[in-house]
Amino acid sequence: MTVESVKPGASGATALHEPPVAGGSVPVLGHGWRLVRDPLAFMAQLRDHGDVVRLKLGPKTVYAVTTPALTGAVALSPDYIIAGPLWESLESLLGKEGVATANGPLHRRQRRTIQPAFRLDAIPAYGPIMTEEAYALVERWRSGEVLDVTAESFRVAVRVAARCLMRGSYMDARAERICAALTTLFSGMYQRMVVPLGPLYRVPVPSNREFNRALADLHLLVDEIVADRRASGQKPNDLLTALLEAKDENGEPIGEQEIHDQVIAILTPGSETVGATIMSLLLVLTEHPELGDKIRDEVKTVVGDRPVAFEDVRKLTYTANVVVETLRLYPAVWILTRRAVTDTELGGYRIPRGADVIYSPYAIQRDRRSYERHEEFDPDRWLPERSADVPKYAMSPFSVGNRKCPSDHFSMAELTLIAAVVASHYRFEHAPGSDGRPRIGITLRPRRLMLRALPR
Repeated sequence: MTVESVKPGASGATALHEPPVAGGSVPVLGHGWRLVRDPLAFMAQLRDHGDVVRLKLGPKTVYAVTTPALTGAVALSPDYIIAGPLWESLESLLGKEGVATANGPLHRRQRRTIQPAFRLDAIPAYGPIMTEEAYALVERWRSGEVLDVTAESFRVAVRVAARCLMRGSYMDARAERICAALTTLFSGMYQRMVVPLGPLYRVPVPSNREFNRALADLHLLVDEIVADRRASGQKPNDLLTALLEAKDENGEPIGEQEIHDQVIAILTPGSETVGATIMSLLLVLTEHPELGDKIRDEVKTVVGDRPVAFEDVRKLTYTANVVVETLRLYPAVWILTRRAVTDTELGGYRIPRGADVIYSPYAIQRDRRSYERHEEFDPDRWLPERSADVPKYAMSPFSVGNRKCPSDHFSMAELTLIAAVVASHYRFEHAPGSDGRPRIGITLRPRRLMLRALPR
């Protein structure tokens, strides 16, 4: 099946019918209680009930899409925009004027503004910073203390993003503020998505007060970053300078709110998703120590006894395949939503204008119909002769179309470099209190990963 064969309008209008309603709905909360209780298992089993199924989230009806071809159709079709429960829950964080949440002409202009920073020929310039931060990480671990992997992973992700894209040397205390705020925010936003109780989230109970404090601190931090740059008078060739000098459609400087939202959109989701992936990568290296051995051997073959450099990344093919397989089994962005802007069709089903559509990269990327031994961690499935067997859109960790993450090559280079440096220096074992089970929020990551780093 191809995207072309299922794109809206391909079937005759008289043949369209309503998708089936998934089982397990309860009064008032609908399917929201199952999305809170065990969302990964719930999303993974929906394909057994149909290619498109209806869900009830409180008073809302949403349409869940379960096949690779149809998720590709949704991502590529102009009949769907960035909107729906996920994005509504994120608006208080990301605003409405950043590249993550904007649609139409505003989104296209913003993509043009930020895209130069992520061109393939621009990424090598970030190499020294990525390398420096990766080695700072392993140096810090020489103390032998038990590692709080959540803090360590987010710290390196934040520092790489800030230093590469905003040329700022941010202290650990500032990174800790971002990490603490994100932990609270992404947990609270997921609850607001699956149980949309509206005004009840404004009641001043402790959980709501904690959420609001974290949100205020993150926005204050972004204002500090922008104010510091303006006050410095410096204009380094980075993304923040591009934003401060960007013009709107009329040739006027873009507004302060758009600058603010763009910095949030660049710093926050990127740090959260990369940090979550580093956590999952360290979990994988702990539970499959033979992978770390093979990465170490590849590094020794490619690099020898000198430090790993950014220029080595392209040759570290096995290491990159470990990263890709981690992205498959543990996608940080495990759930996405869109909204239909017109009456349309999907896989023979009628999708009404204004309907919210939901789909899960986690479920798609673990589907037994797309992958042999679908729950087995197998980096070699990404060898060229085997990866050709993976159905189109069954593996899209950075999305596709005009919503594809602009930093995909940047993130892959960063993750491959960090994996190579870390695995060539250490083996890992769980420390008391470690809990590698998934923590469900807007993003997916291990619940509480506490590790010992054992020098090789």
